[in-house]
Amino acid sequence: MQTEIVLYLNNELLEKAQRWAKSQHLSFNDAIASLLEQLPDPEQHPILSPWTQSLVGVLKLEEENLHEDTLHEKYLDYLEEKYQ
Repeated sequence: MQTEIVLYLNNELLEKAQRWAKSQHLSFNDAIASLLEQLPDPEQHPILSPWTQSLVGVLKLEEENLHEDTLHEKYLDYLEEKYQ
């Protein structure tokens, strides 16, 4: 089922979108539909690549109330050890 909608866009944006659609060999309607299909479902969690998943939690603090100065010192210690 298809539903008709009305968009109010400024002329420059509309012309830019039409040029882009044409460069992609799409109708303006198909270009807009394609862009809307790419919107994430707000009820689903995004699927992360394994590399991105490996980064999740990297910045979690070991202690909940870790003071900023202590965190800075730990970071400097880490850099010293890494680049010795």
